[in-house]
Order: sequence, then C-alpha cells, then structure tokens
Amino acid sequence: MKKQPLGQNFLFDPSILGRMIQTARLLPGDTVVEIGPGHGRLTAMLAEQVKRVIAIELDATLYENLRERLSACDNIEVVHGDALRFPFSTLGAFKVVANIPYYITTPIIFRLFETGTRLSSITVTVQKEVAQRIVAGPGGKDYGVLSLMVQYYGKPKLAFMVPKGAFRPVPKVDSAVVHIEIYEKHPVAVKDDKFFFRVIKTAFSQRRKMLLNGLRSVSSDIREKLIRAGIDPARRPETLSMKEFATLTGELLNEHRDYSKHG
Repeated sequence: MKKQPLGQNFLFDPSILGRMIQTARLLPGDTVVEIGPGHGRLTAMLAEQVKRVIAIELDATLYENLRERLSACDNIEVVHGDALRFPFSTLGAFKVVANIPYYITTPIIFRLFETGTRLSSITVTVQKEVAQRIVAGPGGKDYGVLSLMVQYYGKPKLAFMVPKGAFRPVPKVDSAVVHIEIYEKHPVAVKDDKFFFRVIKTAFSQRRKMLLNGLRSVSSDIREKLIRAGIDPARRPETLSMKEFATLTGELLNEHRDYSKHG
C-alpha cells in the first residue's frame, strides 16, 4: 500500500492554484515561501510569477522528487526540513503562499507571526471551519482565540471556497483560501503580548461563563478591573472586541507587572 506522505491532501486543480496566486497579489520581485509543496504544481506556477521561491518539504521522498522535477528552475530553492523549525528570520521581505498540511495550520501561522520576520502576507488553503474562525468578528460562535490572535497580527479575508474534488486524495472536510495582510503596526497597543493572549485564552477557556467568573484566576479583583475597563462583568468573552481585551489587559497589568517573568 502506498503511503500518503504525512497525511497531506494535495491540491492539483490548476484553475484553483491560479486563483490562489491572484489572491496573493504577487509582484515580479517577490520572494515567496511555500510550505508543503508536495508534488510541486503550485511551486512551478509561483516560479513563473516571482523572483524567488523557497519550497520547504518535510517528506524525504517528496523532497527528492521535487529536487529532480524542478531542477531546471533556477529561481526555486527546495529545502528538506520542518517549517516549524525553519529560520524565517534570516530571510528578507517575503510572502507565504501554500497549501499547508491541515494538521500544522495553526502552529505554522503563529510561528510565522512570532519570529520577528519581514513577512508581508500569508495566502493559504485551510479547513473551512478554520477559515471561518480566522475571519470571525465579535458576537458569533466562530469568534474566539484564533480570531483575535490572527487579527492582532494581520487583516484576514476569506477569499474563496475550495471544493473537495480539487484535492487528491479527496479530504473529508471542506476547504477555503484565506489571505492575511500583515500589519506594520498592531491594531491595539498592549505592553505585554504574552499576558494579552493569556487573558484572551483564559476568558475563552470558559466561553459560556460571564467574564466575572471566567477570569477569576487572572485577578482576585476581576469585577473592579472589568468595571474600570468599561466592561460589564456579566458579559461573555465572545462579545468583547480586541480593543476591549486590550483595555482590560492594561488594567490587569497594574497588578501583574511581573507576569512575563513568572508565566
């Protein structure tokens, strides 16, 4: 039985790959990183549009096949390795365009955000449910930690849906292409990113509870902090905007100034 490399579903439809490239708004001088290039169809199409393509492939067999198949393309660098360990910070300005293996979608996105790179945009195929969570705004069931963390770093847009039949093997879930334009400056100002995200994660870990109850582990006087931030303690986390979470974090930091040293 032929082994499916690392559980990946490969996107073969050239019309959809072309739409991905259009969505990414690439320029001739761009450097593009592709994660999980698989059989290299998107890789070859990217190479026709940009100055340099870095294709990172973890599967050894796929890597060897890619090196052979794309050897004539002098602007493609095929790297054998784990994208979660790749030194993105050593690159200059770059964009990401990829059909990322679904099982590493979220870790890869945050690795890209957090490595202090000159990343300008991410255009990726993800599960439809993940795409809906990434672009969700306050008040809906899809809005949560992933929405806020992505939207802190960039402006996401659900570009288009991808039918199951465009993949081989055919996946069990629907897919979508998401484009994220990375902000030069975060939309809210917080003094401690880690604590900001800790407050968000703690609130959503008990999303059905009022903030007064869900955030008791963060502050012994959470009611006062919520009121000082202009937030009704009876509200639930999915109703808070990013700006409100930032304001609340500022109030909480007054008593957690050493959080980053101990948390």
